[in-house]
Amino acid sequence: MRIEGKEYRTIWFENNVVKIIDQTKLPHQFVIKELKTVTDAINAIKVMEVRGAPLIGGTAAYGLALAIQENNNQKFIKKSAEELIQSRPTAINLKWAVDRMVKKLAGINSDQILSTALNEAKEICDEDEKFCENIGINGLKIIEEIYNKKKDTVNILTHCNAGWLATINWGTATSPIYHAHKKGIPVHVWVDETRPRNQGANLTSYELNEEEITNTIIADNTGGILMQRGEVDMCIVGTDRTLSNGDVCNKIGTYLKALAAHDNNVPFYVALPSSTIDWNIKDAKDIPIEERNSEELSHVEGIDENNQIKKVLIYPNKSKAKNLAFDVTPSKYVTGLITERGITEASFDGLKKLFK
Repeated sequence: MRIEGKEYRTIWFENNVVKIIDQTKLPHQFVIKELKTVTDAINAIKVMEVRGAPLIGGTAAYGLALAIQENNNQKFIKKSAEELIQSRPTAINLKWAVDRMVKKLAGINSDQILSTALNEAKEICDEDEKFCENIGINGLKIIEEIYNKKKDTVNILTHCNAGWLATINWGTATSPIYHAHKKGIPVHVWVDETRPRNQGANLTSYELNEEEITNTIIADNTGGILMQRGEVDMCIVGTDRTLSNGDVCNKIGTYLKALAAHDNNVPFYVALPSSTIDWNIKDAKDIPIEERNSEELSHVEGIDENNQIKKVLIYPNKSKAKNLAFDVTPSKYVTGLITERGITEASFDGLKKLFK
C-alpha cells in the first residue's frame, strides 16, 4: 500500500537487516527502522514499533532468522524462540509463526539453516499478504450488497487498526474497504480513536488518508449513537485470536461495539486470516489477556509547537489505572467471519467447513 504515493510493505529483509516502519512515530513522523538482532525484534514487538497479529507473526519469523544470523547454536535458537513467543502473549500469530519456523528448521544443517529461515520468514509474509488480499475480495461482496441496496455511500465503522500497517499488506478489516474503493464504490469510514494508544486515530486514519478514502475519527464511545441514528451500515474489525467456536479476542472496546451493533441491528463482521484461529483453547476465559503499562493510559503523545513528539501526563498524580489491552466478543454477537477462504458464521461448524 502507499505512503506519499510510494508502495511499501510493513516489513522486509535487506542488506542483512530486517526493516520495519516504526509505528510508534506515526502519524507525525515516517521512520524506517533497522532490526539487526533478535533482541531488536523482541523489543520492536514489545514496545509496539510493530503491532497487529499478522505483522507480529512476520516480525517473529524474521526475528528467529536474525537469531540464526547472530549465532546458529541450537541452544541460542531455542532460547530466542521462547523469548519471541513471550514478547506479547495474546496474538496467536506470534506463536504460530515461531512454531512454524522451528518445525521448518528442524534437522537443517548449519550451512543451510540461515537461508532456510529467511526463505520461510519471507514465505510467511508473502502468504499473509495473499490471505489479506483474498479477505478483501470476499468482504467486498458484503459492501457491494449494501451499496446496491442503498445506492449511496456505505458507512463502515472499524475499531483499532486492522489495516495494512497491522499486517504485511492490505490489512484484514480494511482490505474489503480498499477493494471497494478501487472498484469505485463510495465508502466512508468511522474510525474509532481507540484509546489508550490511539491506533485508530494515529494509524487507521493515516493510512486511509494516504489511500484517499474518506474517514472521520470518533471517540470510542461515539459508535453507539451513530448506530442509533442509522449512520453506520456495517462494522468490520480485526482479531488477535479467534477461538474455534467463533469467539473473538480483539483490541479492548471491541466487545462494546458488538453489543451496540447487536442492539441496533447493524451487521458486525470480523476479518481474519486462518493463522489467527486458535484451534486449541476452547474457553475464552483461558485466552491470555495482556495487561500493559498503565502509563499508556495516563500519558498521551502528540506533536508540540516545535514539531517535536511530546508525552504529557493527563491523570492526577495519585490515581491508579488498569490497562487491559484486549477483550473477548462472544460468537453470538458476530454476524460473520471474513477469511481468505470465504465468509462463514462464527461457529465451530462454520470454521471447520472452511478449514478442514
